[in-house]
Amino acid sequence: MTREYSVQEALKLAIKGEKDSLDFYRKAATATKNDRARKVFDLLANEEVGHLKSFFDHYRGGEFGDIASYMAQPPDTKNPTYMALMKAIDEETHEQQALEIALREEKSCIDQYTVLAKDIVDPLVRGIFQQVIKETEKHYAMIEEEYRHVMTMVHESDQDIYVRE
Repeated sequence: MTREYSVQEALKLAIKGEKDSLDFYRKAATATKNDRARKVFDLLANEEVGHLKSFFDHYRGGEFGDIASYMAQPPDTKNPTYMALMKAIDEETHEQQALEIALREEKSCIDQYTVLAKDIVDPLVRGIFQQVIKETEKHYAMIEEEYRHVMTMVHESDQDIYVRE
């Protein structure tokens, strides 16, 4: 079944998703004790701000208000990813758990936007979703690299050095 999204509907979905991610990364950064992991979460939060600004530049709806006010709004505490993070924090979370939640969320976003993009006929709207997918894939890779570091895993570029014959 095909669902055609207007440019404005796609932008609205993207804005909501980016705000949820921004809130998650901000909270994860404050909950993380590891300086390197905190920097990764802060970087991801800052990238979400950039994405939000890009989407806001093209969005014509008024329900979000201006971008500064929207970004300052409290998080959507009913967002499942945010709820999972809060539960993990309540259980004395550490970087590993926050990164695992972030990996699952980024993967879920990639899957969701991929499905949506397949059903979109308008090339401009499809392009919006494809751009979100590319950015989310970059986030996933960044989180995965930090997860390897936190877990003291061997970086993929060093794997051949440590392979035993």
